[in-house]
Amino acid sequence: MKFLQRFKLDSVLLPLAAILVCCLIWQMIAGKSVVSTKVDDWGDKVTVTKRLGISKDLPTPVETWNASKLYVLEPFAKRGELDQGILRFSWLSLKLVAQGYFLALVIGTPIGFFLGLSKRFTTAFDPVIQILRPVSPLAWLPLGMILFSGVQVMDANGRTTFGASDAAALFTIAICAMWPTVMNTAVGVRAVPQDYLNVAKVLKLSKSKTLWKVLVPATLPYMFTGFRLSLGIAWLVIVAVEMLTGRPGVGGFLWQQYNANSFAHIILCILAIGVIGYVLDRLMSVIEGRFKSV
Repeated sequence: MKFLQRFKLDSVLLPLAAILVCCLIWQMIAGKSVVSTKVDDWGDKVTVTKRLGISKDLPTPVETWNASKLYVLEPFAKRGELDQGILRFSWLSLKLVAQGYFLALVIGTPIGFFLGLSKRFTTAFDPVIQILRPVSPLAWLPLGMILFSGVQVMDANGRTTFGASDAAALFTIAICAMWPTVMNTAVGVRAVPQDYLNVAKVLKLSKSKTLWKVLVPATLPYMFTGFRLSLGIAWLVIVAVEMLTGRPGVGGFLWQQYNANSFAHIILCILAIGVIGYVLDRLMSVIEGRFKSV
């Protein structure tokens, strides 16, 4: 009873109903295996299995589960470099995303403040930002491979622990994910009421104190909007990065299964990417709420 009082019933039932509707649509358009018997040229009866349907190669929800349940029921198993449990693949992807996302925030937040505070800086660099912002990660990754072609960190045994592809992957994630943080931070700085800045001048606050006591708190809601959008883009970019570099992870596993025509595993990867993206967004929402309540 307390559970029902805390969470509205429709907030559980309606999403479940929507998921059920999506599964029914999926079932309707998926292919079905039809077994038939025919006589060949020598008069022998042979059994032929064909798939029929709107999208005959698309597996049904049950077929997808049967083909993918090993990856779900043993989520952290490692049977090979590109044969691991879905959560183990996800963890590998999340580690790379976290590193690239951190770089995006470290680089993008100061740029956003500069854009918001300086009209000259905006006039000089806004055209550059608008040109670079829509560039696809598929274009940035090859450039990253060129820029960091000489990067090679080796361990004591002579094995490469961090190479050109790793640096290019971080570069691609960071440069693609930082733009929402840049733009939203700049908008937030420009939206700071002039009265706040006037009070800071009257109190003779230094530039650093004005930044941390006035600008950052007033801009925080805009910054967190940018942080959430940047995190979503970073998680999107990881798929393209792993597909192109062949790194183990959700994207690398998806590309391997695409080449193997394993459509059930492709759907598993899509669902895992979507669920993890949703969880990351909810976590950022909780963190944002905590900062607003402070």
